[in-house]
Amino acid sequence: MRTHATPFRRTRISFVFVALLTLLLSACASNRFPPAPGQVAASDYHYIIGPSDTLHITVWQNPDLSSTVQVRPDGRISSPLVSGMQAAGLTADQLAAKISKDIAKYVRDPVVTVVVSNFHGALSQQVSIVGAAAKPQSIPYRDKMTLLDAMIAAGGLSPYANGNDAVLIRDGKSYSVHLDGLLRRGNMADNVPLLPGDTIVIPQGWF
Repeated sequence: MRTHATPFRRTRISFVFVALLTLLLSACASNRFPPAPGQVAASDYHYIIGPSDTLHITVWQNPDLSSTVQVRPDGRISSPLVSGMQAAGLTADQLAAKISKDIAKYVRDPVVTVVVSNFHGALSQQVSIVGAAAKPQSIPYRDKMTLLDAMIAAGGLSPYANGNDAVLIRDGKSYSVHLDGLLRRGNMADNVPLLPGDTIVIPQGWF
């Protein structure tokens, strides 16, 4: 025996369909957060050396005193004429000045430079990319880093990423960023500056 949908039942089915469609459309709409600031206050950012960082120490005209060392877990380094010097917590320039002062008793007017590579750094000095990136990871912040720099380091978006609903979290506040526009359409207006401690959250798309 065939049954016929009553007007009430048809209305209820239509309401459920509209509700589901509205839910899906809202999920695919751009996120509700304000856009990320296109400019940040100028800062004299200097990377702070941390454990496991690699340091290239050069003493001008003294190649025998130049070396490449890794910062130990206790934050100290050892190199020619320098033993157990505290490096973690200093900038490269501060450490260079400290080494210069320490070896001045052996070298006349030493000129020392320190270059940091294989950065690790504290979380407050990193930018984290999480979610639907090709290679989610945390990377050390560097001066004038942008959203594009971070996404290149993360290998871009995964095939299922909803890039235009990505969120930038900064100091407890959330901002919208448009990664599809930046990475897939080359819209450089979406290439916002980053700050140390930023987190980029990339959701997966519903469809």
